[in-house]
Amino acid sequence: MKFKNLTKIFQRGWILLTLLSLLVVLALNGCNPSQFKTKAAQVTQIVARTGSDPKTYNYALIAEFPNLIPFINEGLITEDKSGKIEPALAEKWEMSEDKLRIVFTLKEGLKWSDGHPLTVDDVVFSYNDVYFNPKIPAYPQESLKIGEKGLFPKVQKLDARRVEFTTPEPFAPFFRSTGAAILPKHKLAESVKTNDSSGKPKFLTTWGMDTNPKEIVSNGPYVIESYSPSERLVFRRNPYYWRKDAEENQLPYIERVVWQIVESTDTAIIQFRSGGLDTIAVGPSTFALLKREEKRGDFRIYNGGSDSSSLFVTFNQNKGKRNGKPLVDPIKSRWFNTAAFRQAVAYAIDRKTMNSNTLRGVGDILNSPIFAQSPYYLSPKEGLKVYDYNPEKSKELLLGAGFKYKNNQLFDAEGNRIRFTMISQTGSRLVEALGSQIKTDLAKIGIQVDYQQLDFGTVGEKLSNSLDWECWLGGSTGGIEPHNGFNMWSPDGSFHPFNQKPLPGQTPITDREVTDWEEKIGRLYVQGARELDEAKRKAIYGETQQIAQEYVPYIYLVNPLVMAAVRNRIQNVEVSSLSYETVLWNAPYLKAVD
Repeated sequence: MKFKNLTKIFQRGWILLTLLSLLVVLALNGCNPSQFKTKAAQVTQIVARTGSDPKTYNYALIAEFPNLIPFINEGLITEDKSGKIEPALAEKWEMSEDKLRIVFTLKEGLKWSDGHPLTVDDVVFSYNDVYFNPKIPAYPQESLKIGEKGLFPKVQKLDARRVEFTTPEPFAPFFRSTGAAILPKHKLAESVKTNDSSGKPKFLTTWGMDTNPKEIVSNGPYVIESYSPSERLVFRRNPYYWRKDAEENQLPYIERVVWQIVESTDTAIIQFRSGGLDTIAVGPSTFALLKREEKRGDFRIYNGGSDSSSLFVTFNQNKGKRNGKPLVDPIKSRWFNTAAFRQAVAYAIDRKTMNSNTLRGVGDILNSPIFAQSPYYLSPKEGLKVYDYNPEKSKELLLGAGFKYKNNQLFDAEGNRIRFTMISQTGSRLVEALGSQIKTDLAKIGIQVDYQQLDFGTVGEKLSNSLDWECWLGGSTGGIEPHNGFNMWSPDGSFHPFNQKPLPGQTPITDREVTDWEEKIGRLYVQGARELDEAKRKAIYGETQQIAQEYVPYIYLVNPLVMAAVRNRIQNVEVSSLSYETVLWNAPYLKAVD
């Protein structure tokens, strides 16, 4: 109904939108119309949207999506849109027969955006001094820990172009882990070695958003030209970028990328339809509207397939205490720690209706923590347990676990009404709609859900620090490599929300318990990372998926298809479901024809 009314507004007010388009163009360029025409004749650009301001320029400290990585950061290797590993800063690599030594050879003549040589010393600095530094909670750190002891590989310089990684045991996810960005030693080494007044490395506050963007050194396709908070970031072509096309032309083709900061999805749609944006993500609620306008709007909607991330519901099963006080009400903790209760909730959620109504049929039902396009995915046809909508099965499980019904309301054996609070992050109409349906679905089996939407910071604080929550409707990123999820499945992981241990520096927790199945999943993830035989790896991760679906610490929901609308003047478009930047992940190869 909302988009039907929006369509009428556009039909009756096209003149207003034309004026809005002009205002958007002027705002993006910060100049009058004549100045814009002059610049447009000289500079090719693409204008895209991001929903919020970045939190840091420092790759190692990035903890949110979207971020600046696709524009200014590159590692030794990269992945194409299907997840295939390709060379990036490294031109080649060799592995020893025992699978423990990997030698990378850098490309010749690499430079940072300031013209300073990019060398093996930068590689050694990035890993040894930053990513392996216990005082720095670096973004890639967890993915580089190997084996049950969580050891890091040893990294050493062999000569001017070769660097050697030595792992403590065979580590199948190793190559994807070396996609971590290489950092500029000549700019950041001093901040790692120097502490602030509180004894922490100055690196932790280096390259924050108060830094002059022109001071940020890049090895990616672009450099940051300017940043206007709550308005836009402007990226300009890195003159020293290493990548060239088949005809030896310098990449990227497009001179400038404007990242327009638009929090509201509705506002972003208006800007795209009026010509202010060149590309925009297409969700279930906007697909039909934009599909009708492809020809008139001179754009095309690209389908990248199912999203690699996942949406789920999870309960706080942590039995721990802080300062003698339980993290979760003991009454509710008993419910949450009962497998039959979690299974009953899973059967009670109508995911088919979620897909057809909320996702408008342009999505998939999720049954596993592993991306369906991953070779390690276990499908229902291969024996994976699924929870198709069955409220009668839910009631049967609950009665079998000692719960009781009175006047269609559910109570536990001690007579406590089954009621809990489910939290989610604000800002997503999709998540809001899913939360509303879950509340309705669970009411049908006698459970009262108090649905509460909170800002991103508050949700993060509850999940990672205070641990003061009961049920969370949230999600996580994914990909081809299952080990990317190790942090969520290891009982010692820094993001193991359903039973989170305290992080370094936080108030200790007593009486936290780890279940046998929880420990087993963690061990299997270690075993899967150690196994190099692909068939055996699939079997190992297949077992993790079976255990996860039996004990349902995460109740998986639905996933939208990854789609993007892109102006026809933008060429070489390839939409990827493996990147949160569905279009701009391929920024070096995009062309703009005006």
